[in-house]
Amino acid sequence: MSANNILNNPTDEQRNETLYKSLERYGRTDDYKNIVELLSPPPDILEFAEPKSMNNISIGIIGGGLSGLSAAYELRKLGAGITIFDAEASRIGGRVYTYYFDNSKHYYGELGPMRIPVSHATTWHYINLFNLNTQSLTSLLPNNFIYADHIRMRRDRSGRNIEEFLYHKYDLTPEERNTPWNELHSYATDTMLYSLTPHERSEILKIQPSYSEKYAEITKLSNRQVFKALKLSEGFVNLLTAVDPFEGATLNISHNKTMSGTYSQDFINVYRISNGMVNLPLSFINSLLSVNPKEADLNPDLLGNVTIKPGYIVEGISQSSDNYVNIHYIDPMGEQLSESFDFVICALPYPILRELELNPYFSNQKMQAIRELNYMDAQKTICLFNKRFWEEDTPYGRVNGGISSTDLVIQSIVYPTDHADCTNIHCSIQDPGVLTASYNIELDSTRLSNQNPHRRFELIVGDVEKVHGTPPGYINTLIDSSKTVHWNNEQWFRGAFAAGSPGQKVNFAYSMLLPEYNGKLFFAGDQISTKSGWMQGALQTGKWAANQVAMHVKQ
Repeated sequence: MSANNILNNPTDEQRNETLYKSLERYGRTDDYKNIVELLSPPPDILEFAEPKSMNNISIGIIGGGLSGLSAAYELRKLGAGITIFDAEASRIGGRVYTYYFDNSKHYYGELGPMRIPVSHATTWHYINLFNLNTQSLTSLLPNNFIYADHIRMRRDRSGRNIEEFLYHKYDLTPEERNTPWNELHSYATDTMLYSLTPHERSEILKIQPSYSEKYAEITKLSNRQVFKALKLSEGFVNLLTAVDPFEGATLNISHNKTMSGTYSQDFINVYRISNGMVNLPLSFINSLLSVNPKEADLNPDLLGNVTIKPGYIVEGISQSSDNYVNIHYIDPMGEQLSESFDFVICALPYPILRELELNPYFSNQKMQAIRELNYMDAQKTICLFNKRFWEEDTPYGRVNGGISSTDLVIQSIVYPTDHADCTNIHCSIQDPGVLTASYNIELDSTRLSNQNPHRRFELIVGDVEKVHGTPPGYINTLIDSSKTVHWNNEQWFRGAFAAGSPGQKVNFAYSMLLPEYNGKLFFAGDQISTKSGWMQGALQTGKWAANQVAMHVKQ
């Protein structure tokens, strides 16, 4: 594969050109301007306040993920004194979780976010700010598998293999059986999106007090309800969930989540940060702790001081009679303490915020959202192989990049793309490689993870063997090490990402954004964004929350 076919480190112009051409293929160039505008970073904080204007202001930030870090980065420009509390003591970055198998950090996998779409402009804003390198995850000849109903086939872009090998095994209607798979799949997942006008579609990336009637009604439907409204059979639904297990895992989620991914092309033309996604939160922290950060085009004397407190467990938030916000926490020595701040930004996932002692309670609607907002479970198991069996020139190999899907409990296998372009480097199947042997969400994630580690590992390896058709026991001999994360069981997360149930955007999204405690307590985090589960949502809301604080101080 030629280096000319893979574009690393794209400029903003190249990203936007890629996005436009992709939308053009789907007949949606009318959406281009709205997508670019709505996913772009909020204005720079210096448009709302002057440097040093918050020189005597103290700000507490609860949560050291990307939303908290981006908020701190922006507020520091105004001279604020900032304290970040993060319960996690062993690593940084929130849900961004790069795991390195070796000290040289050459072999690694992503246990959290692993993709950056070209449309997610706020993420790219910070990637460019910190001058991070990126690599395309596109592989022109991935040659992945679909393994469903004990049948193994190569994934083909036309969908003909699904028609040939699986149509007859499912109770499809005559009309469905006579419809090509790609057309049938698009009808199921895209019809509602295309039924909206460009203006109505733009509301997918907006949070506002009310929405157009047609869009609002669609968000109140689950994916399953949409399929029923389109008069698709249960046979089709069963087939869809067999070949696309993530669709199956989200049948009861609001169709808005499906429309959002399609609208801004979230799964097309995606990238990763070179040497690990964790380099983005690391860049934030290095900048925040530097007295003269190279990223800030400001006199270092104008910048505020930042204190980061890892291992500090926040237990409560309260409002004092003198209009300060108090953060109550346990320090690493187990002592219960509290600090008062002029402003606080809370960037905690709702499953954690749900347990905090709040005095007084937030608004009724926000409290209801904290109690009810749906979170999805997820599990990832990454394995370091001493040989890339998936690249071997065998019936179970010749895979390079991409994702294989299966109706087995592991749901999907994600392949590395570091051999996608071997023009300038020597690549061999004998090279070690890191494979995401299992990435699943929702019920399968819970079922697989609630096994003892030995049995879970055996199940995963067994399923990978079935998908690839390798000789029994062959794969197991090639694994040097592995790492599993089950996000429901992660102490400071207890869920992978928010995915609203039908109607939850209309009912909760706007109230989730509003400040509390007389405009002293603000909120950030991907759960209050239109891009939950993506770094874009965390970064955009962190920058937005910082601007809200700046505007409030100026008033």
